[in-house]
Amino acid sequence: MSETKPTEPAPEQAEGNHTENASASTPEADVAPASPQIAELEAKLAQAEDRALRAQAELENVRRRLRKEMEEERRYHAMPLVRDLLSVLDNLHRAIEAAETSGGTEGLLEGVRMVADQLEETLKTHHCIPIEAAGLPFDPNVHEAIGEHPHDELPPGTVTHVARRGFLLHDRVVRPSQVLVAKPVESKEDESEQPAQGESGKADEPTRPTHS
Repeated sequence: MSETKPTEPAPEQAEGNHTENASASTPEADVAPASPQIAELEAKLAQAEDRALRAQAELENVRRRLRKEMEEERRYHAMPLVRDLLSVLDNLHRAIEAAETSGGTEGLLEGVRMVADQLEETLKTHHCIPIEAAGLPFDPNVHEAIGEHPHDELPPGTVTHVARRGFLLHDRVVRPSQVLVAKPVESKEDESEQPAQGESGKADEPTRPTHS
């Protein structure tokens, strides 16, 4: 009885099967090493997003704290000035009490003068200084003219009188000085050139027609 030998695949068929197996295993070989890289990139992305969120939250906290500090600064910026003015007010009340006790006005006047001097020194401490005006040329940036005054010794446009002193805070005008400004004195020749008036001091009225 003859033995049956297993048929061997043709060389072309064997080679084709080997090629199919190799091509089928190629995607798995490509995907396997890429998976750890993708996982690593996803982890780095998550960490970056977490850091960005933390930085944004920290920035918002800083902004909130700065807004609060600025609001408090605006609200209480006059605290040093008010604290210094309270001592001036205390001295004024002491001067009034001393005048009431003694019954005289001389002590009160002297006390008020001292308080006024102390108040000016306090304002200077806070960079609030008076505007110089008397005897200086009129400056519309710091002076406010409320009238003119004939003056034969000072040139026209010179401040002759200060009705109310003005003050500067650093280089900004708190209020201008109200002043009178010199103007030329009219000579007698100028007065003689004025139109003549009637004896009553008024210009002659035109003659009214009479009605029959």
